[in-house]
Amino acid sequence: MDTLTVGVIGAGWMGHVHARAYGRLTQHWPDLPLRPRVAAVADSSPAAASAFARAHGEEVTEYADWRDLVADPSVEAVSVTAPNAMHREIGVAVAEAGKHLWIEKPVGLTAKDALAVRDAVAAAGVVGCVGFNYRHVPAVARARRLVASGAIGTPTHARVQLFTDYAAHPGSPLSWRYAVARGGHGVLGDLASHGVDLLRFVLGDVVAVTAQTSITIPRRPVADAQGHYSVLDVDDPDLTFGEVENEDYVVAILRMASGVIGVCEADRAAVGEQNNYALEVHGSAGLVRWDFRRPGELQVSSGTQYAGQATTTVFSEPGDGEYAAFQPGAGIAMGYDDTKVVEAMNFVRAVAGEAAELATLDDAVASGRALDAMVQSQDNGEWVQVG
Repeated sequence: MDTLTVGVIGAGWMGHVHARAYGRLTQHWPDLPLRPRVAAVADSSPAAASAFARAHGEEVTEYADWRDLVADPSVEAVSVTAPNAMHREIGVAVAEAGKHLWIEKPVGLTAKDALAVRDAVAAAGVVGCVGFNYRHVPAVARARRLVASGAIGTPTHARVQLFTDYAAHPGSPLSWRYAVARGGHGVLGDLASHGVDLLRFVLGDVVAVTAQTSITIPRRPVADAQGHYSVLDVDDPDLTFGEVENEDYVVAILRMASGVIGVCEADRAAVGEQNNYALEVHGSAGLVRWDFRRPGELQVSSGTQYAGQATTTVFSEPGDGEYAAFQPGAGIAMGYDDTKVVEAMNFVRAVAGEAAELATLDDAVASGRALDAMVQSQDNGEWVQVG
């Protein structure tokens, strides 16, 4: 088995997720044509880079500047888990250096950013994979298959929901996530990007949207660099506060190319909600419904009874997506990190020239265009065409 030498840009939580995924690949797919080896990490924090290297191998080279990692001739593929505002510059540089790219969503701050990375990847002839991992949940794969097979009749409407509370506390510090120039449009890029991708994955392209957004907590305390879930004491008299520039909440109606109407609702400041992510599709003869917090289950209604028709719960099993690579029989749930292992597998297979079911830069552009249209609709109060 040949080795694929990998560098990771960003030594935070998601950087570790990518590195763990690479490390687990051959445990689940021992016949992979390439064995990835994490050989380098880049992060502006020396402590974070050092901790990453200790966790993922004594031979991991540490870089303070991501450009030095990209210039390393031994690195063949790069995972980009840096903040959103850096996606475009880094993604384009990775592609222009002739290295394969696995980059986290949303791939920049706007669709133009994602388009620039897509075009660079295409021009370089390298593989580009995007971190839309929820499409790799086996229950979601089954939902997609059932919808496509006509098991719920003709799809009529759908809903995707992404509610969580990481920004619900007023003491959450004013990090890059709350500034348009560094974090884009807040909850849209962070969560609604996943929602748009799930709707597209199951039902096809989005052609028009109308949306409303809001900022739940308009001012947050200013502090030195803090983690994603950090909380400061808002009663501290020494704290200063700054203005939140981007959205905490969005609700959008999406018109799909098929004629199906979808609703995408996302909230990063939802008190009482912790990663409450869900997808449901209704059809003329039934429904499918999935809840991220019960990842191995799918609710299904299918038949000809219509009124009074039962909804049952089915469990993921071999044949649903890549479930068989992890578990031998139904009812053993997979987790978040497992979806990233599947993502890594598809990335590596694509690099090796094999067929792979990966989210591409085209998917990032499509999601970005829908998000841009949501922002425009909020501004003008009208339906906006996507594209």
